[in-house]
Amino acid sequence: MAKWVYTFGAGQAEGSAEDRDRLGGKGANLAEMCNLGLPVPPGLTIVTAACNSYLEKGRSMPEGLREQVREGIARMEKITGRVFGDTNRPLLLSVRSGARASMPGMMDTVLNLGLNDQSVHALGHDAGDARFAWDSYRRFIQMYGDVVMGVDHEVFEEVLEDEKARLGHEQDTELSAVEWQHVISRYKEAIEEVLGLPFPQDPEVQLWGAIGAVFSSWMNPRAITYRHLHGIPAGWGTAVNVQAMVFGNLGNSSATGVAFTRNPSTGEKELYGEFLVNAQGEDVVAGIRTPQNITEAARIASGSDKPSLEKLMPEAFAEFEKICNALERHYRDMQDIEFTIERGKLWMLQTRSGKRTAKSALKIAVDMAEEGLISKEEAVARIDPASLDQLLHPTIDPHARRDIIGSGLPASPGAATGEIVFSSDEAVQAVKEGRKVILVRVETSPEDIHGMHAAEGILTTRGGMTSHAAVVARGMGTPCVSGAGSIRVDQRNELLIAASVTLRKGDVITIDGSSGQVLKGEIPMLQPELSGDFGKIMQWADASRRMTVRTNAETPADARAARSFGAEGIGLCRTEHMFFEDDRINVMREMILAEDEAGRRTALAKLLPMQRSDFVELFSIMHGLPVTIRLLDPPLHEFLPKTDEEIAEVARVLTIDPAGLRQRVDALHEFNPMLGHRGCRLAISYPEIAEMQARAIFEAAVQAAHDTGAAVVPEIMVPLVGLRAELDYVKARIEAVAKEVIGEAGVNIDYLIGTMIELPRAALRADTIAESADFFSFGTNDLTQTTFGISRDDAALFLATYQQKGIIEQDPFVSLDFEGVGELIQIAAERGRRTKNGLKLGICGEHGGDPASIRFCEEAGLDYVSCSPFRVPIARLAAAQATINGREVAEVQALAAS
Repeated sequence: MAKWVYTFGAGQAEGSAEDRDRLGGKGANLAEMCNLGLPVPPGLTIVTAACNSYLEKGRSMPEGLREQVREGIARMEKITGRVFGDTNRPLLLSVRSGARASMPGMMDTVLNLGLNDQSVHALGHDAGDARFAWDSYRRFIQMYGDVVMGVDHEVFEEVLEDEKARLGHEQDTELSAVEWQHVISRYKEAIEEVLGLPFPQDPEVQLWGAIGAVFSSWMNPRAITYRHLHGIPAGWGTAVNVQAMVFGNLGNSSATGVAFTRNPSTGEKELYGEFLVNAQGEDVVAGIRTPQNITEAARIASGSDKPSLEKLMPEAFAEFEKICNALERHYRDMQDIEFTIERGKLWMLQTRSGKRTAKSALKIAVDMAEEGLISKEEAVARIDPASLDQLLHPTIDPHARRDIIGSGLPASPGAATGEIVFSSDEAVQAVKEGRKVILVRVETSPEDIHGMHAAEGILTTRGGMTSHAAVVARGMGTPCVSGAGSIRVDQRNELLIAASVTLRKGDVITIDGSSGQVLKGEIPMLQPELSGDFGKIMQWADASRRMTVRTNAETPADARAARSFGAEGIGLCRTEHMFFEDDRINVMREMILAEDEAGRRTALAKLLPMQRSDFVELFSIMHGLPVTIRLLDPPLHEFLPKTDEEIAEVARVLTIDPAGLRQRVDALHEFNPMLGHRGCRLAISYPEIAEMQARAIFEAAVQAAHDTGAAVVPEIMVPLVGLRAELDYVKARIEAVAKEVIGEAGVNIDYLIGTMIELPRAALRADTIAESADFFSFGTNDLTQTTFGISRDDAALFLATYQQKGIIEQDPFVSLDFEGVGELIQIAAERGRRTKNGLKLGICGEHGGDPASIRFCEEAGLDYVSCSPFRVPIARLAAAQATINGREVAEVQALAAS
């Protein structure tokens, strides 16, 4: 029979940190902490495979699971001296999710499970605190009613707020045991009113209801959205952790909290976190009460008058600090830790690698390497390449005037400006309309994940540094200000009310997630400086990687930006982009509309100096580095006017007949232009276009070499080749022009002529094409289109549905399709190099900036990747990680072979 359950407790565990895939991150780390001898409440973990089985079998529990859970609970009963379902000394349970990848707040949790109308009395008697028992029972009904039974949590919140108002209480902690009993009665009535069912009293029914709810929550909308955003496969499933409850709400000698072993926003080496006295864990992250600082230094820095844990419970704090240091050394990474203190006794509830901002990730990795805790290569491997996006965008100009309307906690650094919206759905809609927004909420919940992702920034009026908004925003790299208590949000009337101003939906604000300030209007921003820890990581990455990283650029601004980000040349210059500027588009139209070759050459002569000056500037900016220039690629109709108004205007400017222009537009129309008269087909039909571009390139190379003193070796790329004969024809024209320019300039020019591999036929015939090509550059955008038979422009209409239905895991235009498109790349690389040893290979599609695709390129032995300027640092880091990973795999294989 399959083993569905692994137990832990009393210093022994059946699993360990190595069992993450089976036990999920939380279960594996609970087992590891138990094996380390730390104070962990006993429990059991139901494996991730059970979740998959449950969902596949129509939400039916796997055979043998119930018996194994019963055995695990019996072990917990033996350790605790309590009995599950007993009315005298009841064992109460927490039931929590635990995927192998951390998904904070995305799935469901049930606490205080096992309480009913009888055992609540026993709990109160045993604890000597009736109020605590009834508070725990109402929490359980509220949580179970929402998570398992499906009664909206707002139903319970309304009941509680009504009762507090009736009794004249502001805080939950002010309600007495008798008052909680009345709240519970109203809770039960509300459940019956909504569902027509009573609240279950049988602890066994409660337990299996909760386990089923946690399994099911793997497929709830917010979990699906989170997995999609973070590339987590649906097939992983979630584990379920059933653990003996310990109570942080047992009076003023009890507490609960969340802490990080280093500051997750700055990376500073300091214990960082929050706690609440007489509370349960959900209170800390929910933002209902304002939490207190764990350390005295943090309390002083925040200006809080509430005592720190260090002062309030010094013995528990000292033990906790010691455990935090031990866990960081053991895991060799910054830890995110949950703990509870029950009447002075410390219990560890969870540890995991803490989510952090990109800035703090860099600092932590560099510091740990310099402390000798990890190697430089490990430091490089620790950084998520995609997270570097957080460092490549503007921050508020320190000299700008700030119209501060409120402030809160600096929950996630970076600055953002946008229109105010008050709901996640509005945020998503606004972004679809091309508007930038700031999502403003009293507090966020996991249901807000889609709006948080869409927004430029997030502002909440409640919640601490470990609230849902703060944790999720940091993970996304989205600026966030939380707990802005001086600001009031009127959700119903869609108003943001500050001391000095009232703002409405659509008004513009700026938030500074580094200082916690909220500012009226749009504030000037500064570009980031990529130095310090960033520079060290990049230096270490560059020392590790094999592939070079180029950029896709055709404007001087893009080229300069890319070079500042460490680009090692241009891998794709799309020359057609240079023809769309106002002073050139009509000359280009003259060429297209010309009735014969002579007319076309006359217009091309006007374009020649424009193209030449463009190339001189690019060669000069990239002096000493390779520049790959692609000849004209798109079909000619893209340069022509489309509407009647545009046609009339162009006809007026060019002094031609509008009817004749319309005829020419119609004649050039193609039903499927992406597979039509474009690329090398244009150069064969109209060789004078390729000749003009080649002359501009070679003349620019001569001038730039003279101006900079650095030799220029242009790489000329012929697009959309499917036949060697096509490349041979265009190559002959280019070589003829090169010979002419060399003769005219009296200097030799070294150059390369290669092709884009963007058609399946080209990949399959790469051995033959390589006889004429000096290099291959894989145009993965078109190669994906032509391999799948999917138009990239139309794919969004159905690929999202494919992902939702599990047909594909990733959009193949975002992350390379390794099995199909990838195999074609491997075939072309192998066959091309078999013909021409040392053939230069690279990719220049959008995949050149995707870390997963870069890893594939490393495995395929490509020489370089090329990507957009702002993704160059991401590509440099990803290329280094791919090299490191490949080396590690080779070492493991060598060990296995020996």
